[in-house]
Amino acid sequence: MDFDLLQRTLEELGEPAFRTRQIWRWSAGGAGSFDQMTDLPRQLRRELAERVPFSTLTVEHEATARDGTVKALFRTADGRPVEAVLMRYRDGRRSLCLSSQSGCPLTCTFCATGQMRFGRNLTASEIVDQALHFRRASTVDHAVFMGMGEPMMNLDGVLAACNRLPDVGITSRRTAISTVGWIPGIERLASDPRPIRLALSLHAADPALRSELMPVNDRYSLHDVLAACEAYHARKRRMVFVEYVMLAGVNDSHVQAVQLAHALDPQVFKVNLIPYNPTGSGFQGSSPKAIEAFRAELERRGLRATVRLTRGREIDAACGQLAATVTV
Repeated sequence: MDFDLLQRTLEELGEPAFRTRQIWRWSAGGAGSFDQMTDLPRQLRRELAERVPFSTLTVEHEATARDGTVKALFRTADGRPVEAVLMRYRDGRRSLCLSSQSGCPLTCTFCATGQMRFGRNLTASEIVDQALHFRRASTVDHAVFMGMGEPMMNLDGVLAACNRLPDVGITSRRTAISTVGWIPGIERLASDPRPIRLALSLHAADPALRSELMPVNDRYSLHDVLAACEAYHARKRRMVFVEYVMLAGVNDSHVQAVQLAHALDPQVFKVNLIPYNPTGSGFQGSSPKAIEAFRAELERRGLRATVRLTRGREIDAACGQLAATVTV
């Protein structure tokens, strides 16, 4: 909910300061309405229901994949589309993929969100309300800011949301922020005392190819981005996860695996190879054989590498597919 509006409303009603904490505990615990908050006076519950929308987001559509992944399409109060995803794993993890912006201004060529028109940064309340929506149906314990948008361009909102996520069940140690290489945000995250993980969308170790795939590389060079990530590691003593989407005939050759291994310090980086998910961009995904050969070459050169398990592809909920479209 809009926490500023809630605070102002409680003050106008002459309520004691503890009411805000009381209402937040209910919300973080999965309450679906003010009426469920049974230790609040009945008249206060009525007043709040009339004056404070329970969520800053309206659910427009929700889809569930065969693997249990759930994607929700929301609208903000001013009509901006936002998508978020709940991923369920066999080991019991319940991980959220959260959005920080409506759309994205950075136009990575293989990403569906980058093909959308950019709307705006989301508020901290709008980010938290994505998590609260899924918390009402399930416990949640991990979060990644890998949904719509570049989180480092909205770091005020993202970090303010991270202040509240532990109450929902997601500690800072189980939270990761992904970036295409927005150096001011990386530097700021390095100075933040919380153990929030950093993930870097890299996708090519050759600067010219990376600029073709990710125009942001012309603003923040790969050399400087990797240096900023190494400084984060030196400050935090936490590995940086490198996201590398596998594009057939584009970035999946043996030579490119060697380039990547040469560029990354194995004491700092761990690579997560991502099978390409269709986004209408014209790219084709690498074959399982090519992905395995690429992974094996990285491992042979001392760099830890895994292949990401694809979740929710048939409902356009997988990595790179969020574009505010309805999939039945």
